[in-house]
Order: sequence, then structure tokens, then C-alpha cells
Amino acid sequence: MKNLWAPWRMEYILGQDRPQGCIFCPEPGKSFDRERLMLHIGARSLVMMNRYPYNNGHLLAAPVRHLDDPRELTQEESADLWSTVNLSLTCLEKVMHPDGFNVGLNLGREAGAGVAAHLHVHIVPRWTGDVNFLTVLDEVRSIPEHLLSTFDRLRPAWAEAF
Repeated sequence: MKNLWAPWRMEYILGQDRPQGCIFCPEPGKSFDRERLMLHIGARSLVMMNRYPYNNGHLLAAPVRHLDDPRELTQEESADLWSTVNLSLTCLEKVMHPDGFNVGLNLGREAGAGVAAHLHVHIVPRWTGDVNFLTVLDEVRSIPEHLLSTFDRLRPAWAEAF
């Protein structure tokens, strides 16, 4: 039998890595934050990597303003958020060359939102054959690249875009 080691998951399971406050609310004055995996922080929206991804390169786009309902967005915030989603698709295509994407919202904890208090859009790159037997047999995903390595590959595309 072979073991798939993921020691970083224990911090999540035990709740030791849960930050104080909202993970989506950025610190003032930053345009990105490697420690928090925030690739871009704009005036109205931001994009960050998912610390517990469904797939390599899984991004989260969110409004900077803390809210949980898309109907509360101003027109400017809504346009900026969807522009950020589109730019996320472009950057992922440029750097990671996926075959497709899953893009969507989970509104409310019952709908699957891990952080229900702050609206966010999932952008998940997909490749032909990216789901293997581990997911089917035991709900385990094999992510082929360390998060910070992926951050370092994606960040130049975001820096170039602004």
C-alpha cells in the first residue's frame, strides 16, 4: 500500500491555521499579499488562491467590501468583480494552459460556502483527465504543485496586467 502524505491538512482539521477575522478582507495599502495568497488587491475587488483547492490553480475572486449577497454590490463593484473573474481566466490560461474552467458561487453555508460571510467566486482550472481514482474512491485530491510555487508562477501574470 502507498501513502499519500498531506501533513498541512492537519492544521486545517484541528483549526490551527484559521486566521482571525475574514480571510477575504485585505490589509490596507497592499496590492498583493503572498503570505495570504492574494495575487491582486484592487480598489473594489481582489483575487486569491484557495488554500484548500479543488484543483491546482483554484482561485477566488471577491469584492473588497465585506458582504455576503451579490445583490448588495454596487454597479461598479459588480462590474469590477466580473472583470476580475475574466482577468483570472486570462491569467490562468496564460500560465497554466487548462482545457476548461468551473466558475461559480456558493451562497450560504448550506449551499457549500466555506466562508459564507464574504461573497466570493470560485475559478477552477480543469484539464482532461484531472480527476483520478483517488477522488472517486476516497474523496482525496492529489494537487501536483505546492501553493506557493503556484503563487510564484501566477503572480507575474497579475503584475503584468496592472
